[in-house]
Amino acid sequence: MLPTPHLDDRRFQDLVDDAKRRIQATCPEWTDHNVSDPGVTLVETFAHMVDELSYRLNRVPDRLFVTFLELIGVQLQPPSAARADLTYWLSAPQPEEVRIPAGTAACTPREENEDPVVFATTHDLVVPPRTLTHVLVEQADGDPSSRDANLREGDRFSAFTPAPPRVGDALLVGLDDAAPGCIVSIHIDAQVEGRGVDPRFPPLRWEAWAEGGWRECELDSDGTGGLNRSGEVVLHLPALHETSVIAGERAGWLRCRVIEPDPGYPTYSASPTIAAMNAVTVGGTVPAVHAETITEEILGLSEGTPGQVFRLAHAPVVPGDGPFVLEVAAGSGWREWTEVDSFAGLDASATVFRLDRATGELHFPPAVREADGSLRTYGDTPPKGAPMRVPSYRTGGGPRGNVAARTVVVMSDLIPLVSRVENRRAGFGGVAAETVDQAMIRGPITLRTRDRAVTAEDYEELARQAAPSIARVRCVVADGEDDRGGVRLLVVPAAVADDQGRLALEDLIPSERALARISSYLDERRPIGARLLVEPPFYQGVTVVARILARPRADSARLEAEAVRALNYYFDPLTGGPDATGWPFGRPVQAGEVYAVLQRLPGLDLIEDVKVFGADPLTGKRGEPTERIAIDQHGLVFSYQHQVRAMGGR
Repeated sequence: MLPTPHLDDRRFQDLVDDAKRRIQATCPEWTDHNVSDPGVTLVETFAHMVDELSYRLNRVPDRLFVTFLELIGVQLQPPSAARADLTYWLSAPQPEEVRIPAGTAACTPREENEDPVVFATTHDLVVPPRTLTHVLVEQADGDPSSRDANLREGDRFSAFTPAPPRVGDALLVGLDDAAPGCIVSIHIDAQVEGRGVDPRFPPLRWEAWAEGGWRECELDSDGTGGLNRSGEVVLHLPALHETSVIAGERAGWLRCRVIEPDPGYPTYSASPTIAAMNAVTVGGTVPAVHAETITEEILGLSEGTPGQVFRLAHAPVVPGDGPFVLEVAAGSGWREWTEVDSFAGLDASATVFRLDRATGELHFPPAVREADGSLRTYGDTPPKGAPMRVPSYRTGGGPRGNVAARTVVVMSDLIPLVSRVENRRAGFGGVAAETVDQAMIRGPITLRTRDRAVTAEDYEELARQAAPSIARVRCVVADGEDDRGGVRLLVVPAAVADDQGRLALEDLIPSERALARISSYLDERRPIGARLLVEPPFYQGVTVVARILARPRADSARLEAEAVRALNYYFDPLTGGPDATGWPFGRPVQAGEVYAVLQRLPGLDLIEDVKVFGADPLTGKRGEPTERIAIDQHGLVFSYQHQVRAMGGR
């Protein structure tokens, strides 16, 4: 038996007390509230009838409540599909491009009692052959100078300013063309001249030219120890890598730049020297989704009557890269019909349909008999006997797709010349389908908003409906010079941290597709004249540098890792903060909070020193140590390269 819901938990005496308080506010002249007063008798009679009505309403089963939700247009939300980037490694560098087509599947290993989690690529990945064509050396305050002649003749040259290298010095590497999303292996014949630097933590950053600026590359491995010995540097290039002209040479440019060393680590006292270099592409990375793509599904034949309902072969339907399209045969071709949320206000010629994504049912416009006996249709009806088909849609999704990093390692579809696949980061964005209990909570909110964005709460609720996979949303008043008086909607997408609790900044930036979906959805529901700006919030990087003392016989290396993990989890915009529900917008960072986080660690004896820095996650620059970091009133914190050194223990 279903539990009895309590739509109104007030009883007789509660209703009487509420009415008497209302009397005091609206009719102060009425001062006699004793039970002998005839007016109070009427109040008690009314409270008795309302109490009986509430009792009957509370006996309404959930099945009827769901029916009420359907009457006001509330449908259960389908699950959202998780996304992950799949990295394909070639068996060896190839002289011709290698193409991995869209829809290529990879999965997790099969478990005994559980099916594997399957991901499919969303678009083609092309791994073109690339070679090194130019090498430049650029001083921090100078112009680039070519070292192509040195490479051709085998003459050794300094990678940076000879003595000593300065912050901003760079070694520029030019490929014959851009390699967006590819993995580039650079073999360097170097000599140990970079004295003073720790080869495990060299003060270097590899970057690539993308979208008109330098973007940091992910360093997969550095076998050169900071250009101090011969070895291989493997880089993951950004998906927007492009060619540019530097020092008169057009190439797909990469650079290795000297940066400020981390506290406690030395910098170069002399520049490394290089005798030879070459570069090849050894793989690439492509987005993938935890969903199966169904193509060219025949829906059936139309009966030619209004209000027809057809069911897809697979449900639920998860959002794809484009709108859901239905095609109806028309003459010698096919005519596209458009999905709508409601048939209200449409004329009889509209070629539309409504899709229940949770159940996979397609509803065609109904016909309603008016008071005068006429029949009104709210959209066109496919002709009788007309075939209908769906070109493409996705099904699946759910939280199972939020897999850990490096667990999608099985190639379901074998690709020639590709040796292996992996997801270097965890999958994120997989959300379970909405339950009836959740819909019962959302129903009254939907009834209040009436599908119109007026208040800040309306904007936030409608944004969640447009993109259920977003983790946080906040509506504020726009304060820019050009947007004054408008509305800013700050969107934080769902993201999954790695095993150290680290989040990548790019994972906290919503995709252009998600922003466009929210903007389009709200544009149809906002008041006329209200300007809307949908964007991510400002993220303030926070770096903690701490020195702690471990207890005797405690593992100091493990304590360091646990301390960094605890700091990452605390300064997390999604799950951090004092309540572990996400860092509050605009809340400042206090140095005292770091002590509170670290003191909870097992094996900790003493916190000797704590420094808190504000950091820019894009440039890596840090400010001065401070006791308090102010956060923009609509901003969030972001953990950036915490450093903890534990002494003592074993």
